[in-house]
Amino acid sequence: MIQWEYIDARKGFCILHELPVIQSLFDICLKHARSNKARRILSVTLKIGEASDLQEEWIQRYYEFLCKDTIAEGSKLVIERVPLFVRCKNCEEEFHVDLRREKNVQCPKCGGTSFGYVSGREYSVESMEIV
Repeated sequence: MIQWEYIDARKGFCILHELPVIQSLFDICLKHARSNKARRILSVTLKIGEASDLQEEWIQRYYEFLCKDTIAEGSKLVIERVPLFVRCKNCEEEFHVDLRREKNVQCPKCGGTSFGYVSGREYSVESMEIV
């Protein structure tokens, strides 16, 4: 695992929470590739929830950085966004929430304002193409 205490943002890099997340997902990919005796990783598909605050630009940058000098160098990273769905704690109604458009979310069935997440905050390796 890469250990960086601080990198000056003025030099083109900064520490964001994306790095440890991508490092963890990348380690999973390498582990599975090795266990399957892969010579190269061609592509990796990540599922990332819409409510996750992981930024695609930084995910891509860190992924490319981690791939250097590994069997994943030059591989394609595909990011699939998982829609945000919540469940009303009052009536159990499940519904989609578009965080870009909705600021004050209310249950469409009962008007409730207390929710639990159903999907949209997760991140995982969906698939990987190897040779």
